[in-house]
Amino acid sequence: MHTRRRLRPLRSFRAHRSLRACGALLAAAGLLVSACSAESSTSSTSPAGAAALLALPTVTPSALAPYYGQRPKWRSCGVPDFRCATLKAPLDYAEPAKGDIRLAVARKKATGPGKRLGSLLVNPGGPGGSAVGYLQAYAGIGYPAEVRARYDMVAVDPRGVARSEPVECLTGRQMDTYTQADTTPDDPRETGELVDAFKGFAEGCGRRSAGLLRHVSTVEAARDMDLVRAALGDRKLTYVGASYGTFLGATYAGLYPDRVGRLVLDGALDPSLPARRMNEDQTAGFETAFRSFAKDCVRRSDCPLGGSRTTTEQAGRNLKAFFRRLDAAPIEAGDADGRTLGEALATTGVIAAMYDEGAWPRLREALTTAMRDKDGAGLLGLSDSYYERDADGRYANLMFANAAVNCLDLPAAFSSPEEVKAAVPSFEKASPVFGEGLAWASLNCAYWPVGPTGEPHRIEAKGAAPIVVVGTTRDPATPYRWARSLAGQLSSGTLLTYDGDGHTAYGRGSACIDSAINRYLLKGTPPAKGKRCSAT
Repeated sequence: MHTRRRLRPLRSFRAHRSLRACGALLAAAGLLVSACSAESSTSSTSPAGAAALLALPTVTPSALAPYYGQRPKWRSCGVPDFRCATLKAPLDYAEPAKGDIRLAVARKKATGPGKRLGSLLVNPGGPGGSAVGYLQAYAGIGYPAEVRARYDMVAVDPRGVARSEPVECLTGRQMDTYTQADTTPDDPRETGELVDAFKGFAEGCGRRSAGLLRHVSTVEAARDMDLVRAALGDRKLTYVGASYGTFLGATYAGLYPDRVGRLVLDGALDPSLPARRMNEDQTAGFETAFRSFAKDCVRRSDCPLGGSRTTTEQAGRNLKAFFRRLDAAPIEAGDADGRTLGEALATTGVIAAMYDEGAWPRLREALTTAMRDKDGAGLLGLSDSYYERDADGRYANLMFANAAVNCLDLPAAFSSPEEVKAAVPSFEKASPVFGEGLAWASLNCAYWPVGPTGEPHRIEAKGAAPIVVVGTTRDPATPYRWARSLAGQLSSGTLLTYDGDGHTAYGRGSACIDSAINRYLLKGTPPAKGKRCSAT
């Protein structure tokens, strides 16, 4: 199943994802597709066709005063140089008396030299990625030294994610079954089995996380970030968000424009799009990324998809034919738990490698051993990294939180198998390789146990300080047009363009991108209008 989730990457820092469905294909279609739950904070429909997210009152309601008065009680995290704390937030901001939710926060203090600039919050994406894990594994030690010298590096796991009262849905064994669900059904029986898989996933979430599922929206997570900002003693929020983290950051800006400090939104989502359009755009993004991979692959002697005279279109047909063979006859993968490599897991493995061109050699090798030697271990490993499945068969809660947030933030892309069937040609036009599977993966929210609280909307954040939006021209998960759209919606948005491959741009090898963002974070100077950078 491919539910687009944020890939946990092949680089320790890349926890960005996107899409809106559930499984691998289930994952691919369920991550990025998140939008915003706007409570009652949307205005009437704008001329652009989507409502605008309205700012919250600047005066803190008395019922929230105790939450804003918190101060972290830092303790050891078990990770050198990092300290952790727990803060409380209301489960329901509309009725704070209903109870609290606990938020996990981690910090690494500024190293110096130089005057401390405050706290820099980071979020790697998802929804469902652990910001605390990202901070400890990458941002707190891998961000540019000059940035870490001046900022306390901070992360909070969003509600429902990892250490912040995680959403739970299925056991590891159940997830193994779910991720292998066939998302290219060939007949009514297979369609019914896929629908049953979606229903089973949703029912599992409803049983194990019933009290939480109505309160994991992006709007609520953004409001939680404001509590964290206040607890840290910062007058304004400074933040770097990647992938879904851009939607979280933009939502914060829309709700609290006067509290925006320096915001970097890297690999942006477009909050004005409905779920189906978002998934279709993302499907096209994966096709663009695959064609870049295929173009590079066929030039190399170890390419399993063709030789120097093979077109990218033919390479795609060759891959699709391989997927069809796996659909009919899965191959061994040397898995201790007895899993074989079928079409669903193979597709997820390929999609996982689309996030980072640094993974292309590993993908070539994995495809070669699978197609030539009928050994699926390499592609299964890529799929497992995408789903955050460990060697003992345990899954992180990424996929659970991903679906929970996405299905709350936007109305479902499709409400029935019949609607998906009608849409498959459009998705296949967007991507001959991945389109059919991603169309079916977009059906998962149709069976979610709670209704959506959000809808598509623009985010203008009128009055906010300059906000930097970063877009990568051949980004597979967050198409470049989304970055252009978000930068245009934001009243103070500045678009920084990376002409390259892979998902997101900061910290991925472009000195031009990194220096522009570092200058903004350290001096408050946004990039010049129209600035473009390449990989070198």
